[in-house]
Amino acid sequence: MHFTLQKSTIAKQSSIKITGSKSESNRLLLLKALYPELSLENVSNSDDSKLMTKALASSSNIVDIHHAGTAMRFLTAFFAVQEGREVTLTGSKRMKERPIKILVEALQDLGANISYVENEGFPPIKIKGKKLAKNKVNLKANVSSQYISALLLIASKLENGIELTLEGEITSVPYIKMTLSLLDEIGVASSFVNNTIIVKPKNQKPKPKTLTVESDWSSASYYFSIVAISEIGTEITLTSYKENSLQGDSALVEIYKEFGVETTFLKHSIVLKKTTGNQNPKTFNLVNAPDIAQTIAVTCFALGISCNLKGLHTLKIKETDRLVALKTEIEKLDGQVDVTNDSLYLHPSQSIKDMVSIGTYHDHRMAMAFAPLALKTSLIIEDAGVVSKSYPTFWNDLKTLGFRISE
Repeated sequence: MHFTLQKSTIAKQSSIKITGSKSESNRLLLLKALYPELSLENVSNSDDSKLMTKALASSSNIVDIHHAGTAMRFLTAFFAVQEGREVTLTGSKRMKERPIKILVEALQDLGANISYVENEGFPPIKIKGKKLAKNKVNLKANVSSQYISALLLIASKLENGIELTLEGEITSVPYIKMTLSLLDEIGVASSFVNNTIIVKPKNQKPKPKTLTVESDWSSASYYFSIVAISEIGTEITLTSYKENSLQGDSALVEIYKEFGVETTFLKHSIVLKKTTGNQNPKTFNLVNAPDIAQTIAVTCFALGISCNLKGLHTLKIKETDRLVALKTEIEKLDGQVDVTNDSLYLHPSQSIKDMVSIGTYHDHRMAMAFAPLALKTSLIIEDAGVVSKSYPTFWNDLKTLGFRISE
């Protein structure tokens, strides 16, 4: 399904309600499976969260999580501690190319019984759930934070908890802190000092409690981009957000000040307003928020300004190699991009080609990051339905702003 986005202008003032954070939802769904006393509200309606919910409720001995990388990592740890349960965890063709070895080895160090079904180091994997008594494990600190969070989420169910030592410079600290904050909310004690994280075992059931998932900041990023590209005075209100967010992508508030976008926090919402134009070259280190790199790169391209984005090494192993994908698609549009293993440099540009077809590579963020360009030119988004992975109502929400979209 390809969508054509005609060059559009949007309303000066509008509002959008965004579903719960996929990151928070998937962590809380796993914790609810471990502690059924919990109730959840505003859970993400993304494909990933639906797949996570379905997998946790499944009694099958084969669980297919398709493209859901978070679910693959979290469920690997979850099934490892389900005593007496035997599960083969599998996914899409791309999922079978995404490494899982670091997490599997960490779980094996704790005593887990996990083996590879096809290729060493990659899904599918066979897991025989058992009680894990060992509690000390080391992990390289610059790996995906989802490996770390997967271990922390099950830690309170281990006989002796966990003492996790991270070696080297830590990547995506906000996501680790998000996990620890959610554990704290349900009464699981933990500490994070220097490079050592300790999570205590929890022997008592938590008291019945309802937890509300904050809306997704990654999804908000596309509206920051839209406001940045729009004329001065444009406002978009987004719900439901809080100022003391656990999500790393809330860094958008500070980052988009550089584009003249001011964010005002109200009780349960934020108002984004374009107050000034700022055409200066941009440099950002996104090591703690790599998922917004695509959005920022496209914002800069739309504005004709250069940007230097660093700290992007984890983007190589996402739904696609996002750095190469960005370079390929921006250059189709007449931009010029240089990439390394962990950085992207966008040269300033004078023009944007019209009616270019943008490949999305089975990657929801590629589709959504390029959509704001319709404020500058007409374009085609290939496989537009891929947005359902994290934000199923995205295209309808853009239409309410005034975007002209057709199949």
